Order: sequence, then C-alpha cells, then structure tokens
Amino acid sequence: MTPILESQMTAGTSAEAVHARKVIHAAHEFEAVLLNTMLGPLAQVFSSLPGKTRDSESDNYHYLGMQALASGLAVREGLGIADLIVRNLLKPDSAVPPAK
Repeated sequence: MTPILESQMTAGTSAEAVHARKVIHAAHEFEAVLLNTMLGPLAQVFSSLPGKTRDSESDNYHYLGMQALASGLAVREGLGIADLIVRNLLKPDSAVPPAK
C-alpha cells in the first residue's frame, strides 16, 4: 500500500478507515478481474498444443492458476489501475467550494 493511502487510513475516524479499506479491497478485486479477463485467453493460446483436444480438467486448472496469478498481480499493484481508482475515490472533493 502506498504511504498516501496509509496516512489516509490512519488519520481518519474508524468509519472513514473502514470505508477506505472497502474501497481498496474493491479496487484490487476489480483489477484482478480485469487482469484475469486479459490474461486468460492469452494463456489458453500459448498453453494449448496443435491437434490436442481440450479437456475440462486441465481447463479448470488453467482457470484457477490464472485467477491466482491475476489476484497476486493486482494486490502487488499489477497495472496500477487499483491505485488510480483508490486515489480518485478517496481524494478530497475539490469540486465543492469551502464553506464560508
């Protein structure tokens, strides 16, 4: 987790910290699904042999492996999409003028 996000989580109240954790988790899950969608077909193309028939058992293992890889990449700031989502959702709202 980036230092900015850590300071946002510790500086706020407990409700704000819970909200920040939920946002971070959802952003990482979204990035994992996106990576799985992108890398899944690519892995199938490179892991299949010409002339070999596909069986459901190996397809399941490939799917589980790709899901684990995508989740691991997303947690470790894979493409940086989760970080962008978190920064935009947790930044202070600059569009609202300050109260006078």
